Amino acid sequence: MSALLVQDLHKSYGGIVALDGAQFAIEGPGIYGLIGPNGAGKTTLFDAIAGTVVPDSGRVVLGGRDVTGWSSHRMAAAGISRTFQECRVLLEETCLDNVLFAAQPKTLGASLAQVLTRASGHRRRCHDEAMRLLSLVRLQDYAHSPAAQLSFGQRRLLEIVSTFISSPQVFLLDEPASGVNPSLLEVLADFIRIMYAERPRVFLLVEHNMEFVMSLAQDIIVMHQGRVLERGSPAQVQASDKVVEAYLG
Repeated sequence: MSALLVQDLHKSYGGIVALDGAQFAIEGPGIYGLIGPNGAGKTTLFDAIAGTVVPDSGRVVLGGRDVTGWSSHRMAAAGISRTFQECRVLLEETCLDNVLFAAQPKTLGASLAQVLTRASGHRRRCHDEAMRLLSLVRLQDYAHSPAAQLSFGQRRLLEIVSTFISSPQVFLLDEPASGVNPSLLEVLADFIRIMYAERPRVFLLVEHNMEFVMSLAQDIIVMHQGRVLERGSPAQVQASDKVVEAYLG
């Protein structure tokens, strides 16, 4: 049983074909890269997996369960969490509150259970974990400061930390390196490696920074014109004539 199966996905916007039979299977935990030229369909694919858009046809299967067309909040409850290209954080809230908000249960039943068991120390554990994650990306000194005070790169790190605290089964990171300066990129890469070591799940990164994604992912999926063009190790993908032609042809 695949951890994540994308099967023959199609999605068009008027006369523009965004996905044209995209498909691949991810069998188990790992750090995977999803690359391709602009317009290849990478973000639309993420949107279909995360429930932001409904594909015209095809299936998304999570752990053997068909979740095609589920809303984004149902996908989140099922174990899929994502970041966005434009970096979404609550600017007026503190960094700590951003992370704690993301840690809240995604289902009504779980929320009620949390209310009924506050004396058990659930909130303290969430607080301690949030502070630990913030420290891993060097944001602990900003824990009680509004996110608006952070640089763009720091906000990106805060969004990613907020994604990880809920411990989903599938992490979808949409251009995590975008707008992050070189020193913070090292912090981000180390954070992803630490999180994967602690919580071996499916990490799927859309990324244009080839050095960054090739250093992290052991399996690269290349998209072109709405479908998967190539797949393999970083070395195999970099040596592929089809990939070179898609990027440079």
